[in-house]
Amino acid sequence: MTNFIEEMQWRGMIHDIMPGTEEQLNKEMTSAYIGFDPTADSLHIGSLVQIMTLVHFQRAGHKPYALVGGATGMVGDPTGKSQERNLLSEDVLEKNLKGVQAQLERFLDFDCGETSAEIVNNYDWFKDISFLDFIRDVGKHITVNYMMAKDSVKKRLEGETGMSFTEFTYQLVQGYDFYWLYKNKNCKLQLGGSDQWGNIVTGTELIRRKASGEAFAITTPLIKKADGTKFGKTEGGNVWLEAERTSPYEFYQYWLNASDVDAANYIRIFTLKSKEEIEALEKEHAEAPHMRKLQMALAEDITVRTHSKEALESAIKASQILFGKSTTEDLASLDERTFLSVFDGVPQTEISKSDFDNADDVTTFLSQTIEGLIFKSKGEARRMIQEGGVSINKIKIDSPDQKVDFKLLQGKYLLAQKGKKNYYVICVS
Repeated sequence: MTNFIEEMQWRGMIHDIMPGTEEQLNKEMTSAYIGFDPTADSLHIGSLVQIMTLVHFQRAGHKPYALVGGATGMVGDPTGKSQERNLLSEDVLEKNLKGVQAQLERFLDFDCGETSAEIVNNYDWFKDISFLDFIRDVGKHITVNYMMAKDSVKKRLEGETGMSFTEFTYQLVQGYDFYWLYKNKNCKLQLGGSDQWGNIVTGTELIRRKASGEAFAITTPLIKKADGTKFGKTEGGNVWLEAERTSPYEFYQYWLNASDVDAANYIRIFTLKSKEEIEALEKEHAEAPHMRKLQMALAEDITVRTHSKEALESAIKASQILFGKSTTEDLASLDERTFLSVFDGVPQTEISKSDFDNADDVTTFLSQTIEGLIFKSKGEARRMIQEGGVSINKIKIDSPDQKVDFKLLQGKYLLAQKGKKNYYVICVS
């Protein structure tokens, strides 16, 4: 068992904390919740900060609740948004909720006695509340002045698009979530990102005014990359926790490519490694930065916990195809999506199946059939093959007259290699 506040502090994961929170956690086993937004059927790595917060909370001997916003997903949180987002239908929400729940179950323990994690859906308690009941029983406790003072409201009112009444009521709706969990689940603490502070304290205020109770709040810093670019984004968009959206290879590569400064920050936030383990890794990394020990430890730890050990091994194999030694079997073991991810940006061309079947020899094939992508002439191709500098599917070509009878990868691709670093993908269709 660890001290939650101390653990979060050395990991750099506390931004704001309400007075009395640490005393409450030291006094007794406490329940806390974090809300997750079901706007897609997968969370992305931006949500990992909050998932890890719940993981540490549970490891410290407390009970975590993950609230998936079946009701609030229909409204939309205005925090940090410049315009109102699209509202979701019940069918889409249901699909998204199932996807998010499956991901949370990979990280939290749902079967460990009194500290077992639980998932709750705020649609379950909002579906039977009428509008009149809500404004009578909840709205009267929080003044408009109080709501207008929140940064998330102020920024939108100052902007060009303004703010709909639907969005304006969001903090009341979120505040009621906290009140309901306080009353029905004895939940005394809400956790979240620092941009949620205003919404969270509305909940503590509602609990104080409506139930004469005391509740608490902790927020985590928003993650920023050292170079100023947005955390959790690549040129291709969000980095998702779902393998169908972001392959384990792409996921692994995201962490592997972190800068030294970011890796030192991420390894504290996103892994369960101890302070001593991390400091030892940082020392090793400082002695040989080119080995990227910090990034490798980070990428391995987080890929296993998000996907699996098998997915990590596959991602490492895929990485070695470009950056290290690998075999034809390694290449053939990749699924099509991972294969194309690995060789994204590599020169590619397409030829017909008949051209492939009718090619005379490998020299002609690599110089004429592929129209100069790899070699500009038969002479150049012949010379390089004789010097041992050409491979197809990781098999070295021994003779310029070799037949073109290579087995297609995933039934349609050939990988040609010239020298150590020049790759070419040939799609046979």
